[in-house]
Amino acid sequence: MTMSENSRNLEAGLLLRKNQNDINECRITLVVLFSTFVSVCGSFCFGCAAGYSSVAQTGIENDLGLSVAQYSMFGSIMTFGGMIGAIFSGKVADLLGRKGTMWFAQVFCIFGWLAVAFAPNSMWLDVGRLSTGFAVGLLSYVIPVYIAEITPKHVRGAFVFANQLMQSCGLSLYYVIGTFIHWRKLALIGLIPCVFQVVTLFFIPESPRLLGKWGREKECKASLQLLRGEDADISEEANTIKETMILFDEGPKSRVMDLFQRRYAPSVVIGVGLMLLQQLSGSSGLMYYVGSVFDKGGFSSSIGSMILAVIMIPKALLGLILVEKMGRRPLLLASNGGMCFFSLLLSFTFCFRSYGILDELTPIFTCIGVVGFISAFAVGMGGLPWIIMSEIFPMNVKVSAGTLVTLANWSFGWIVAFAYNFMLEWNASGTFFIFFAVCGAGVAFIYAMVPETKGRTLEDIQASLTDFLQ
Repeated sequence: MTMSENSRNLEAGLLLRKNQNDINECRITLVVLFSTFVSVCGSFCFGCAAGYSSVAQTGIENDLGLSVAQYSMFGSIMTFGGMIGAIFSGKVADLLGRKGTMWFAQVFCIFGWLAVAFAPNSMWLDVGRLSTGFAVGLLSYVIPVYIAEITPKHVRGAFVFANQLMQSCGLSLYYVIGTFIHWRKLALIGLIPCVFQVVTLFFIPESPRLLGKWGREKECKASLQLLRGEDADISEEANTIKETMILFDEGPKSRVMDLFQRRYAPSVVIGVGLMLLQQLSGSSGLMYYVGSVFDKGGFSSSIGSMILAVIMIPKALLGLILVEKMGRRPLLLASNGGMCFFSLLLSFTFCFRSYGILDELTPIFTCIGVVGFISAFAVGMGGLPWIIMSEIFPMNVKVSAGTLVTLANWSFGWIVAFAYNFMLEWNASGTFFIFFAVCGAGVAFIYAMVPETKGRTLEDIQASLTDFLQ
């Protein structure tokens, strides 16, 4: 055989292997689908809890005699619990594993729903809500990280966005059934997805990247093989994970202070910045107390909740489709632009109402503004910050970074959720004008700072950001 024939054979072999790797990368196995579904059941629990405080407000206030301040505490204390969960989220996810953290979180979620369902007074309501908040604080970090670590790069964004889709499903369900089911029975219904996840977690694999970080190379390959298919060639992906872990093992261990190194500055600014913009836009307060906003605008809260329930899932599905079609950055810009417009519409609506102008149109504009804002939020800003958070931090600082970013999200979420009802009482028009200004700043921030991560491996994204300032 001549040298030219050998060369052609070698080239053909390399081309065949490249094509096979491309096929493996594009494959979506049933294991990946099922693992993603099981993990986002935790997001469904979050959606149920977020919707609960809106639809249960009248019943709880009447039955237990709660004041506006007491109910604001009940509604917002979940975000305070989420802040506590966020402090421990990264470390727990690394110590117990991604699956173990989901199990651990569901213990608190189940206790929380039971405490609310059988609460004799406001104290037990707050204890139950705090426990549920601690659980979703853990889940809000570990779910997107787990999905990002098990899915192929070409569908990673869409699969992580399923996190937002399931939150919307939980919200939608509670907006529908909460109008005619007693608040105690509604709390018991919240137990169903919690128990379902506890059982099904036994049947999904642990994250191969985490197993690689733990030094369990054999189990890492077994997990990767299960996720990619029995006949898939996982050697290249396994070697990439191994090489990355070796590189990180040679460096210092993850500490919070490591995040303030110059090389991690872009990732930290992007991660924390997106979380602050997500919460300071007023999204949490609007979803927790959407009934109050409808009532303030003279629109029926029960009809408004039903409208939101109808559109909640389709708009989240739209975001799931667009995240891989448009990319992260354009979708974030479009989402913030929409939130900006609808916040301004609500600001003008309540301003005109205060002067007795266009009173007959105020309910219609209120409905359009609320539905439009929540739709724009769900398509982009609701889920994309968590997708980007799961992509931009290297494994050696992911624990500290995840803790910091998730803590920032829940801390400001608690402030907004607690102050929301008081802000509406103070000046509804001014409240939404503040949110308009935040969303406008968000458009500028995303345009200037946020990179496109669509279709890139986690290692490539993290390396490019780490080297950005070098």
